[in-house]
Amino acid sequence: MKTSGKAASAFRHSGLAFRGGEEIAAAQNALLQRHMLYLAEHSTFYRRRFAEAGIDPAGIRTVADLASLPLTCKEDLAVCNDDFLCVDRRDIVDLCLTSGTTGRPVALAQTARDLERLAFNEELSFRGAGITADDRVLIATAMDRCFMAGLAYFLGLTRIGAQAIRGGSGSIPALAELVQDHRPTTIVGVPTLLLRLAEGLKRDGIDPAGLDVQRLICIGEPLRRADLSLSNTGARLRAIWGADLFGTYASTEMATAFTDCFFGRGGHLQPELMVVEIIDEQGRVLPPGVPGEVVATPLQVGGMPLLRFRTGDIATLHTEPCACGRNTWRLGPVLGRQAQMLKYRGTTVFPPAIFGVLEELEWVRGYYLEVFDELELSDRLRIVVGSSDSAACSELLAERIAARIRVKPEVVVVSPEEIQRKTLQQDKRKPVIFFDYRGIVPEGLGDHV
Repeated sequence: MKTSGKAASAFRHSGLAFRGGEEIAAAQNALLQRHMLYLAEHSTFYRRRFAEAGIDPAGIRTVADLASLPLTCKEDLAVCNDDFLCVDRRDIVDLCLTSGTTGRPVALAQTARDLERLAFNEELSFRGAGITADDRVLIATAMDRCFMAGLAYFLGLTRIGAQAIRGGSGSIPALAELVQDHRPTTIVGVPTLLLRLAEGLKRDGIDPAGLDVQRLICIGEPLRRADLSLSNTGARLRAIWGADLFGTYASTEMATAFTDCFFGRGGHLQPELMVVEIIDEQGRVLPPGVPGEVVATPLQVGGMPLLRFRTGDIATLHTEPCACGRNTWRLGPVLGRQAQMLKYRGTTVFPPAIFGVLEELEWVRGYYLEVFDELELSDRLRIVVGSSDSAACSELLAERIAARIRVKPEVVVVSPEEIQRKTLQQDKRKPVIFFDYRGIVPEGLGDHV
C-alpha cells in the first residue's frame, strides 16, 4: 500500500544541534523508530528484506540497533528502483538523478514534502556558514540534468530569503560576468571551477579579492586534509578570493549535507535528518576517529526512503566539542572511495593521497590518474600531470609522491590543455580525474602508454 506524500510541513528550525547530547540522541531515536515503521508499512523493498532476514522493525529502538540490520547498496537502488517507492506516483513532483560518478545514474523520486525537507537541510547548512537574507548567492553548480544539488541550494536560499543568482556551471565567462555585474557575497561551486573562475578574472585584469565575495561554499571536492587543515587547493582559493571557505559533503541518495561551520572542523551532522555510521570492510561499525565507509540513514524522507545506505565514501567521524556550540558529530573530508581503493606493490592506496601531493605544487595545472590491471594482487598506476613549466620532471614528481604513499608510481607530464581535454567532460559537474581501466581494454589512451 502506498501513502500520500502531500502531508503538511513539519520542518521548522528547532536548533536541535545546539541541545544536549542526550536530547539529540532521544530525538534521533524517536525519528528512527518512525522511519522503521514507515518502511515496514510502505516500502516493498524493505518489507521483503525484513522478512528475509527475520527482522522485526518495531524492535529497532535506538541508533545502536542499526548495526544488526542489512546494508543497502547502490546496486539495490539500480536493480530494484521501483520497489523503493513508498508513495503513489501521483505524489511525485520531482525526479533527481545521481551524478553517475561510479556507474549509471539512479533515479530518486521526490514528493513535495521531500523537497521541503531538502530546502530545510540547505537552510540549516547555509545558516551555519553565516548566510542571511542580506546575502546574494551565486549558484555556480549544474541546475539541469535532474541533478539535486543546484535545486537544493536554490530552495534553501529561498527559505532564508537570500537572493539566488542561478549561474550554473557551464560557462566560466558567463559566471565572470555575473560576479562583476551582480556582486554576490557568496559563491557555491566546485573548488576547481572556482579557481578557474578566479584565474579568468585575473587574466582580464580583475582582482577576485576586490569583488567583495565574503565566502565560498565548496562542493564535490574536499577542501581539507585528513587532519582538517586546508589542502593546497583550499589555501589557493582563500588567497585568490580573500574569502572564508566552507566545505560540504552530500549525495543525492542522502538528500542531506554535512557542512563546515566557521571553525572548519568537519561537516556538521543534521540530527533531525540523518543517522550516520562508519563501517569497516567487513561491515562492522567503527568508533569515532577511525576512517571507514560512510553509511547513511536519511530520516523524514517520504518518497524513496533508505536504510543503512552504503555511500562508498571513506571518511572519519569527529566527536570532540566544536567551538561553534553545536553538539553534533562531524564528518571529516572524504579520503577516497571504496570502489577506487588501489592495491599497488603490496600497499593500499586511495587516489586523494596522490592528488594531495600534486595540489601542494603551485606549478601543477591539473592532473588525472589511470589505473590498469597488472598482476593478480597489484594494480598499475599512471599519473598524468599538467604543467607549463619546462623544468617539470616526472621523476621528481614520482619521488615526491612515493614519499607520501610509500611506493613509486609512473608519472607523465603533459600540457595543461591536454589535461583539460581529458578531464573536463560536458556531462559531468566536476572534472573527471580517476580513470579505472581494470578489467577492460581502454581505447584512445594517447601516446603516453
